[in-house]
This record gives sequence, C-alpha cells and structure tokens, in this order.
Amino acid sequence: MGRLSGRAAIITGAGSGIGRAASLIFAREGANLICADKTEAVAETAEMVAKAGGKAIAMQGDAGDEAFVQAYVARAQSEYGSLDIVWANAGISGGWTPIPEQDAAYWAEILRVNLIGPFLAIKHASVPMIAAGKGSIICTASVAGIRSGAGGPAYSASKAGVISLVQTTANDFYGTGVRVNAIAPGLIETGMTKPIFDGARARGNEDKIGQLNPLTRYGVPEEIANAGLFLASDEASYVNGQTLAVDGGLSSSHPVVRRKR
Repeated sequence: MGRLSGRAAIITGAGSGIGRAASLIFAREGANLICADKTEAVAETAEMVAKAGGKAIAMQGDAGDEAFVQAYVARAQSEYGSLDIVWANAGISGGWTPIPEQDAAYWAEILRVNLIGPFLAIKHASVPMIAAGKGSIICTASVAGIRSGAGGPAYSASKAGVISLVQTTANDFYGTGVRVNAIAPGLIETGMTKPIFDGARARGNEDKIGQLNPLTRYGVPEEIANAGLFLASDEASYVNGQTLAVDGGLSSSHPVVRRKR
C-alpha cells in the first residue's frame, strides 16, 4: 500500500519540472491523478505515469482561469469519486524586467497565475473536501516570497501572497479537517530556471550554482516533490497553515561571506 493509495489528486503545472516529478511520485504512492498544465507536455506526463503503472488524466488549460479550475475539480470527482489532494503548483516567473519598464498588465498577469490560480484551486477544491471532512491542499510558493534576492518584484510579491494565502485559508477552514500548506523551493533546476543554469554553464561556472546555501548546491524537482508527498500524506496530518522551505538552508540566513570549514 502506497502512502496515497486510492486517493484522488490534482497537480497543476504538471507538464514539466516539479509538477511532473510530483505526478510520478504521487502515482507511485498510489494516487489517481488529474495532471493539469497549459502546455501539451502534460499529455507526456500522463503517459509517463501510465507506463509506470499509475493512473493519470491530462487536462490542458490555464491554471489562472476559473472555468478551467472548476473543470479539473469536477473531473477528479467524476472520474475518481472524490478529491483528496490538490497541489496548486503552476506558476510563471515574469523574468527580470527592470521596475521602470514594468506596467500594471505585467503585474496583473503574474498575480493572476501565481496567486489567483492557487486561490481558485483552494476555493473550488475545498468544497468537496469540506463535505468529506478532510483534504490536503498544497501551494507552491518560493523563497522569493520570504525575502528579497531570489526573484523579480512581481514574482516575489506573488509568492509572498501565496504564503499569506495558505495561512489565512487554513484558518478560514477552522474545524473542517482541510489542511492548507505551501512549499517554498529554493534554486531548483526546472524550465523556469533554465536561463540561470544555461548562463552559468556557458560561463563555466556550473559548480557555483547554489553556492549561497549551506549545502552549496542547487536542488532537483524530485526533492520538492518528496516534500509535497509528505504534506499530502497522513504523515503531515498535524501540519497546517505552514510554508516549508526546501532550499538547502538558503532562507535560514542573512547574506554573509562564507568560509569553508
């Protein structure tokens, strides 16, 4: 029996990176999946799950669109008869556009996907969960939402909003049995961070990627997915309203000049 055996789970941003890793790990642990993403690659993720012996349905759409959120929640219920887990993982970075070049539309799009998307997931997924008296909702935040230095202003603000969102909604669901938590990844090699990794490798500085955290390395999607597995499982049954930083220790310190022991 897997840690998520027989449970219905939705993972957004499942076409690549953390979402794909989470889909494979959740399926391995027995979850029946709805894999959602705006890209066609989400079908590849579902195929990978199926080849590994799991069950996954791919849905292509925009995680910040309320009609699509309603559709993936309804699909999970119709296909699997319940909804036990939702991981609102989809997000966009917005790049590093200088503040004077940003406009309201730029900010609105980042907030729509990164913050309103998780809100919509919580809004609609919580209804069947509250009726069942249980459920785990996970949102992908970022160390950029904890303090400056890990992302652009709009991206960082959106992720700070996610951290607040899980705190406030966890309390809004007082007495319902529904848990809401977030994961704040550090530097993880994904499609979103590809320019950072490509640039460092082109300069021959790959060994310096992640040097600012105590583990002196970057992370991989599976490390975030395993943290999500914990929050989705009964092992985290008393964890609620929290943001788990999975960042090699980066967010534990103020900037400092490091010296190896």
